[in-house]
Amino acid sequence: MIRAAVLLAIAAAAPVWAAPPNPMQLTRKAGLTPETHEFVFLHVHSHLDVFINGKKVLVPAGIGIDIHNKAVRKFTNPQDGSTGYGGISPPCSKVCISPLHTHFDDGILHTEARKNQFNRLGQFFTEWGRKLPAEAKVYVDGKRVKADPRAIQLKDKREIAIVVGKAPTHIPAKFP
Repeated sequence: MIRAAVLLAIAAAAPVWAAPPNPMQLTRKAGLTPETHEFVFLHVHSHLDVFINGKKVLVPAGIGIDIHNKAVRKFTNPQDGSTGYGGISPPCSKVCISPLHTHFDDGILHTEARKNQFNRLGQFFTEWGRKLPAEAKVYVDGKRVKADPRAIQLKDKREIAIVVGKAPTHIPAKFP
């Protein structure tokens, strides 16, 4: 009886797409240049929600960050106790962070770059090691986008929602 309840709870839980183990390799594959620390010439935050059959997929902490590098600090999110990564000072002895990354599992996509060029959603999915499903419906600030979602620029305070299968009851329209 307990085993069946555990299996039902697991099946009902949101899907998990973990952060990949090779972040610097995927950063390069995304066409970005890994760095030894964060730069803030261009510093913007977009927010990403992913839903599969109405269930929210957690966007993990540490995408685009070599969390095993000793110079990368580990933080506890005071709001929910989750673990975050970043705050690299002094710089890493070798590249350890992409200009596009996540610090926490809150869906906020950080662009902290040395050049004034917006990153794109497709680059983030490459860094995550995931493909944007062809059947996905994509929304920016609550409005449906039918153009190639990989080309969506990650501008400041932009809310992006990706829906695969059944939609959630509410499509997010505002940056949290």
